[in-house]
Amino acid sequence: MPDLPERPDLDQLRRQAKELLRAAKAGDTAAIKRIRAASDRDILASAQLALAREYGFPSWIRLKTEVERRQIFDRGDVAALRGLLSDHPELATVRMEHWCDHRKGADPLGYLAMLRFDSGRLGLPRDLPAVGEMTRALIAAGAPVEGAPGAAETPLMTAASYGDAEVAKILIDAGARMDATAARSAGGVPGGTPLMHAAVFGMTHVVDTLVGAGAPVGTLAEAAAAGDVGGFLDVATTQPERVAALRLAAGHERLDVIDALLGVGTPVDGVDEGGSTALHEAAYYGRTKSVRHLLARGADPNLRDTNYGSPPLGWCRHEHENVGASPRHDEVEAILEPLTTPDDASEK
Repeated sequence: MPDLPERPDLDQLRRQAKELLRAAKAGDTAAIKRIRAASDRDILASAQLALAREYGFPSWIRLKTEVERRQIFDRGDVAALRGLLSDHPELATVRMEHWCDHRKGADPLGYLAMLRFDSGRLGLPRDLPAVGEMTRALIAAGAPVEGAPGAAETPLMTAASYGDAEVAKILIDAGARMDATAARSAGGVPGGTPLMHAAVFGMTHVVDTLVGAGAPVGTLAEAAAAGDVGGFLDVATTQPERVAALRLAAGHERLDVIDALLGVGTPVDGVDEGGSTALHEAAYYGRTKSVRHLLARGADPNLRDTNYGSPPLGWCRHEHENVGASPRHDEVEAILEPLTTPDDASEK
């Protein structure tokens, strides 16, 4: 079964159906077989139905509305979305399926929560100002703010992971639970809260949004990302917990937290369960202040992580390639390059 392309073209799908019908009428046995799988009539509606079923949809109209929904999302057409939801209110809830870039499917709210992050890959404008209004339109049409029952994570967790603070705030205002936890089988942050999702993926602006809205801070790691470990260092914590917290503090440029953790004996070059140090994390996200801070406190710029065998400079370069133009990564590279042994400057 083929998947729909990430930039769908309804006119192209119509042409495919016409070409299929034309081939069948010309005696092409493969085309005839494809149409016969859906109908015994050689008409355009039969070819459209055959094509729709090949893409995994029960009807041409269902394929058409799915493509229209994604096109509306991607171009940020709020008025068209409201019209579509008026005609097909179920599309506020029905999962987006059979897309080449979302093979496991995506809830409509979850798709919008990812859209700004994915805009570069999709060739869309980076700003996408209509995402917030489209999110409100889906909620008004009945999209569940907690996502589908049994989903591995909620839309708020998705917004936190992908760094959309506006969508996160809209979901919170609509009643999304900030104390919800992802399924243990979730691929991102198993068992993690929305705050932990934002913390792990370096989305400081979403961390601040969640904390400002009253999200519970339940662990040392969450507290480190949020910038206040008061009370968490007064209880028994293991060295691995402190090392993990130091990594998050560095990734979110919480310099006071870095000092607090080092002050209770956390090793500046401590390796977390993922095999890297706080300096790797700071370099990866282009956190210039954290990089300087850690180096001043003795962090080793040539220490390789245990998974990729790369020093912090390699991590910085790897993410720099992913994000494209980034002055903060330029600055981190300029800091680390003269400190890094040439043979160790491999990429992550």
